[in-house]
Amino acid sequence: MTVQPTATGPRNQVKRARASSTHDTKAEAAAAGRDTAVERGTEHVIKKQDGTIGEKNTYPRSRDPRDIEG
Repeated sequence: MTVQPTATGPRNQVKRARASSTHDTKAEAAAAGRDTAVERGTEHVIKKQDGTIGEKNTYPRSRDPRDIEG
């Protein structure tokens, strides 16, 4: 699940599929994307306006492949 900025507003997208939802604000899109990622047990990626990754979380946390404290 990825939150991507677009000209018409932030959208949630699963892998390279069509947008699963669109929102007026990035915060709304991130919250909806987080909920969907938790339900599906997937990784949630929030991208910045320039397309770089701003935040990345794995759900559930126990599936996170990294062993980094903090």
